[in-house]
Amino acid sequence: ISLSVVGVPAGRFAPTAVWTGSVMIIWGGFASGYLNTGGRYNPAMDTWTATSTGTNVPSAREMNTAVWTGSEMIIWGGIDNVGYANTGGRYNPTTDTWTATSTGTNVPIARYAHTAVWTASEMIIWGGYAGSYLNTGGRYNPSTDTWTATSTGSNVPSARGYHTAVWTGTQMIIWGGKSPLTNTGGRYNPSADTWTTISTTAAPSARYNHVAVWTGTKMVAWGGNNGAYLNSGGRYDPAGDSWQSINNSGAPCERDLLNAIWTGTNMIVWGGEGSLNSGGIYTP
Repeated sequence: ISLSVVGVPAGRFAPTAVWTGSVMIIWGGFASGYLNTGGRYNPAMDTWTATSTGTNVPSAREMNTAVWTGSEMIIWGGIDNVGYANTGGRYNPTTDTWTATSTGTNVPIARYAHTAVWTASEMIIWGGYAGSYLNTGGRYNPSTDTWTATSTGSNVPSARGYHTAVWTGTQMIIWGGKSPLTNTGGRYNPSADTWTTISTTAAPSARYNHVAVWTGTKMVAWGGNNGAYLNSGGRYDPAGDSWQSINNSGAPCERDLLNAIWTGTNMIVWGGEGSLNSGGIYTP
């Protein structure tokens, strides 16, 4: 089923997208210049509505992150016309309005190629690149518009970008990435502000630009690049701190820069480097 092109946002690459429960919101990206435009797509009505470019709209950018809080989309970081960004905004689709995110105490340094997760009360951003790779981050509370730095103490993972992050309900798990290429990771507990190193025994090979989803009990990581495109992956169980390989029978062809979602029972991967329009459904 093709989507309506009436009111569709201008073509672009490296935008972000979130699902609100009823509409998809896409924002930002690059198309002959950085963009601070976007759109809300309603699949029930097959209609597009532009996102506001009025008061407090963030600067045009690409390679930012975005999370959905239950009522707002929060975008942060990326590359804009000034350079690396440590600014962002909260977009309310009900009122079509933006609120700037704080740049005050404890705001992380500007970066891109970082990750972001939503915990139900905070957005956690971590890692990325800002002239060099980073192993710092921050927790943003939209209720108070405040930042708290993430620990750089015991067991903090090595600096990296182009990694993945998932939220388990109690912890953020980051894995893979480069600076240099790695198959290491860590589990971050925001309640205690502590890190735990994750096992590399039976872990997938080092990679970046891969995807990862949380199934409810395991993190599934797949695809990516280690100097060549990959179609391998693994399942990580934080309860046992253990990895299992993924059956490669019937897997899609090798790729990086792909997309993945978790449906509740399956991981669906699609697209990737080389303008691929293929994908696959993985049942763990």
